[in-house]
Amino acid sequence: MDYLIEMAGITKVFPGIVANDDVTLQLKKGEIHALLGENGAGKSTLMSILFGLYQAEKGVIKKNGEEVRIHGPNDAKKLGIGMVHQHFKLVHNFTVLENIILGAETVNYGMLKLDNARNQVMELSKKYKLEINPDAYITDITVGMQQRVEILKMLYRENDILIFDEPTAVLTPQEIEELMHIMKNLVAEGKSILFITHKLDEIKAVADRCTVLRKGQCIGTADVASVSKEELSEMMVGRKVNFLIEKTQKQTGDIILKAENLTVFSKSHSKALVNDVSFEVRAGEIVCIAGIDGNGQQELVYTLAGMLEPDGGRVYFEEKEITRNDIRSRGLAHIPEDRHRHALVLDYNLAFNLVLQTYYSSEFQKYGFLNFDKIYKFADNLINSFDIRSGQGAHTITRSMSGGNQQKAIIAREISRGSPLLIAVQPTRGLDVGACEYIHKQLVAERDKGRGVLLVSLELDEVMDVSDRILVIYEGKIVANVKPNEVSYKELGLYMAGALKQEVA
Repeated sequence: MDYLIEMAGITKVFPGIVANDDVTLQLKKGEIHALLGENGAGKSTLMSILFGLYQAEKGVIKKNGEEVRIHGPNDAKKLGIGMVHQHFKLVHNFTVLENIILGAETVNYGMLKLDNARNQVMELSKKYKLEINPDAYITDITVGMQQRVEILKMLYRENDILIFDEPTAVLTPQEIEELMHIMKNLVAEGKSILFITHKLDEIKAVADRCTVLRKGQCIGTADVASVSKEELSEMMVGRKVNFLIEKTQKQTGDIILKAENLTVFSKSHSKALVNDVSFEVRAGEIVCIAGIDGNGQQELVYTLAGMLEPDGGRVYFEEKEITRNDIRSRGLAHIPEDRHRHALVLDYNLAFNLVLQTYYSSEFQKYGFLNFDKIYKFADNLINSFDIRSGQGAHTITRSMSGGNQQKAIIAREISRGSPLLIAVQPTRGLDVGACEYIHKQLVAERDKGRGVLLVSLELDEVMDVSDRILVIYEGKIVANVKPNEVSYKELGLYMAGALKQEVA
């Protein structure tokens, strides 16, 4: 049969790594075809070749049985191929409408004509149930809304083949569910979708077929309805994955972190984003802050980490007040939510990123001169211990690494600091099941060493499986303090939605 898109024998080589090794992928018209693989398996590279961002050394691409040449994104767009990238390609000081039409504007005598474009965009928005405010600036809208803008960009250009690269990596559970509906609606309208992911639940929910990549090679293609999650995960990582997190009950120790009546107002002071929050984390326990995104988690963590000064309240670390200490002097380990803005220097190599917090210590410098041999030896140890995959090892420029491997690097650096407290915000965001299993074991291991762990997560499975205690935050207030074995998913969801509240001391 003729496939809508066929990529046959694709090989792509980067310095030190074969990203795609003789890979074949076949997309049928009107299907959602998932591309599954570990971080660094070559999924995004393969789709970037289809979109014209990279050129393959070997292999052919066919559309409807005829070979095509795709030298760049403009060629891809002429063939009806559009792509939503993992890290969105939007101009933040442009409006939603300006971003959607950018590069496909209607101009009359050098003047931009927006009326027809606005009408067309709003019709598409209504047709595909992608509600937007065309006049809002990108910098002022949520990540989920930004993704709608990216999808409308493709639809405005009349693309029929839609590539979604890790589309749920930065979305809340509610936004993920909404995206799944949108994808089904798009296919019902005659579109065909290639869906890069490593989340097995999402594949089972929407995909018709699934092609699995492992270390750049194609392991096989399966009909999703006839294969189990366990079988898919084994195809992906090459071994059986334990979905149950093994942890024994431990005795907690002294208070490591204490927040006392923390309050943070919005810039306009019209609303308390963090509203009189008090809690503590003890040595030997994992405490999870759970809630729907945008309920004050970000501001609370920024305050604890020293990135934001509170309008009221105090923070204590090992009985010492640190409320107004800068982030470096606090001595706690912090895995931030936004790895690009707050965790990495993307144009530094991997080794330098792994010592960002400690390069000034006596371990890595003497009289102000860096000891590069020790830095690279330290980096090599972390790369091996945490299975950080990079084409040129410690010398790899961090920007060139996959998002999942960037995340592993941050986690490796923060855990290696040996702080009594680890604040982990969405630590498994963008990681495959094998890496999630590994990171969860690392968090439990930190707790078993007698350290305190404050976990902030939007993933209910992670919240229930990893935590010893759950604090639910709603509209900036702690509305519940529960243990995972004493609360159901439904009850937890009601607390998160504000439908239930406890009297929290």
